Amino acid sequence: MKLALVADLHANREAVSAVLAHAHEAGARSYAFLGDFVGYGADPGWVVDVVRERVEAGAIAVAGNHDAAVARGPLPTMTPDARKAVAWTRERLDSTQLAFLAGLPLTAVDGDCLFVHANAWDPGGWDYILARADAARSLYATDRQTTFCGHVHVPTLYHQTGTGKTAPFAPVPGIVIPLSEQRRWLAIPGSAGQPRDGNPAACYAMFDRAARTLVFHRVPYDHERAAAKVRAAGLPQDLADRLRDGT
Repeated sequence: MKLALVADLHANREAVSAVLAHAHEAGARSYAFLGDFVGYGADPGWVVDVVRERVEAGAIAVAGNHDAAVARGPLPTMTPDARKAVAWTRERLDSTQLAFLAGLPLTAVDGDCLFVHANAWDPGGWDYILARADAARSLYATDRQTTFCGHVHVPTLYHQTGTGKTAPFAPVPGIVIPLSEQRRWLAIPGSAGQPRDGNPAACYAMFDRAARTLVFHRVPYDHERAAAKVRAAGLPQDLADRLRDGT
């Protein structure tokens, strides 16, 4: 069964629509949404409703820091742009949508897989996995063989050997990666709604449970339209620029 892994959707309707269509065509039979459904983008209500409908149909979803901020209040570490987006978003969600965000779990486990937004050692602390040491810390914090997380906005894969050595691997879009059962894995599919690696195309990954393979995907979408909607909404200009530049 193929599992689509979608992270950091950030209220970007155009990107999420393109990713879900691509995943369907690629044979996805289930979905895991790795947090940050809102924040930055201009269509928070639409994205929340899409994720909620998928969850009601059996999808996995975990909370991200922007989801928690909209539901409960902004975090002190958030940038001014992020705080503005949180306040703007909260005013545009109804009580049912806010309740959905507030009720999201920090982690989910399914078989030998852990799903979390930020990391496994302190899911609600929102620390980033930016280097090998961070990935090792996260892998040591769980007994699951494979961890899927978001938060970083850049597609990344780490593996850990039986001796505990952890190393990064740079995934190439569209290339099938076998996930050996002799190693443990931490995969970050990248951001669907706000990529930050210089490529504006949306990111997601597909995990084939039976074959134990992972494929990272880049999906072009109308990022100019998404950026224009951010500007029209009165959100910070930098948030529109990031969609255009992928940074």
